[in-house]
Amino acid sequence: MNYLSTRGHPDRKRFCEILLEGLAPDGGLYLPETYPQVHTATLAKWRDLPYAELAFQILSLYIDDIPAADLKAICAKTYTAEVFGTDEIVPLRELEDGVYIEALSNGPTLAFKDMAMQLLGNLFEYELARRGAELNILGATSGDTGSAAEYAMRGKKGVRVFMTSPDGRMSPFQQAQMFSLQDENIHNIAITGVFDDCQDIVKAVSNDLGFKRKYRIGTVNSINWARLLAQVVYYFAGYFQATASNDKPVSFTVPSGNFGNVCAGHVARMMGLPIRTLVVATNENDVLDEFFRTGIYRVRGAADTHETSSPSMDISKASNFERFVFDLVGRDAGKLRKLFVEDLGLEGRFDLSADPAFKQAAERFGFKSSRSTHADRLATIRDTEKRFATLVDPHTADGLKAAREFLVPGVPMVVLETALPIKFAATIVEALGHEPDRPAKFEGIEALPKRVVKLPADAEAVKAYIAQNCD
Repeated sequence: MNYLSTRGHPDRKRFCEILLEGLAPDGGLYLPETYPQVHTATLAKWRDLPYAELAFQILSLYIDDIPAADLKAICAKTYTAEVFGTDEIVPLRELEDGVYIEALSNGPTLAFKDMAMQLLGNLFEYELARRGAELNILGATSGDTGSAAEYAMRGKKGVRVFMTSPDGRMSPFQQAQMFSLQDENIHNIAITGVFDDCQDIVKAVSNDLGFKRKYRIGTVNSINWARLLAQVVYYFAGYFQATASNDKPVSFTVPSGNFGNVCAGHVARMMGLPIRTLVVATNENDVLDEFFRTGIYRVRGAADTHETSSPSMDISKASNFERFVFDLVGRDAGKLRKLFVEDLGLEGRFDLSADPAFKQAAERFGFKSSRSTHADRLATIRDTEKRFATLVDPHTADGLKAAREFLVPGVPMVVLETALPIKFAATIVEALGHEPDRPAKFEGIEALPKRVVKLPADAEAVKAYIAQNCD
């Protein structure tokens, strides 16, 4: 299996090369040359597999430069009941007729990012040991990626983590999860700005090829293909739990800011998983909803990026969107470059409304979208507790609100849970008047000593900090 850049770089690379690299040399994102096809007979074989074995089968289609026995052992080490709380790993429960919630938040940091990050940590450790190398991971988080990455990488040999986050923009619980870690290989950097500033810094550093090579910079954001690939697995697992046979379609609703989570669903669908609709649920930062409604992709500046009660989606520049648009425009790298480098880079937007490809976003690729507000969020949280005795976090509430707009009789709608409510206690208290349950291991976490440095929204300042802590 070879991988190519969305922006047309001539090199083709193997999985373990792009695992440690992140962005392609031309600033593009890596995708497989083709999506492996999964047919009905294969789905039948996979239907009753334990999650770790299912992960191995799917990952094996994309990873052929790690011996099968080693890859199988990595999957078995990653996806255990001890780490994720249940044998199912991602248990599915029916909330109401035709609407299901897939639990993705039972990992160490109570968010869906653990599903991929735990695997990524083990892959990094394996490959670095095999090469006798080290890696400095530079990441950006709007809330959950950071803690998931840090908990997955803490204590890992040969790995340092430098995680940027928007200063004061995460919930107190999210901040405490990250900043309370005292491990020497974990470095938290609070950036004066919004998440998109953090993401821009990661891309700017990754595009400085000299610095990237000297300091062995890698990424854990979903621009790293390995992380997105790990997320493909739970779409198959959710499908098998929601159906009794492989001739029945299922739809998924995905709370989305950076487009990585739902892009994994796009990959699963391209592989042949019978997904009818992929619903993109956004909050007030609705750049993705605007595109799927109008064909116009218009990024926002920091001043126009709203601070909301579903803060992990306070993103106005969806870095993973480039992967989907590459498929949408027929994998035409020249056209993709014009959209993302020229139009977006110079004008802050591109317009596909008159392009025949835009209709295919819904017709061929199955995408729909919706937008939620703070009032919607509170109403959904209250309604879900009152009618179903189920407490959901604000992002999952955005997903439930969107899911109900696109229900089709006879087609199960699976909403991907993104986090446990305790991570956003203030909103739960506003909605319901009481605190959500808190796992015992996180009691008093907000009061723990914090280890974090504040820096301006400047790539050079971050590079200097990395250099200072690596030399």
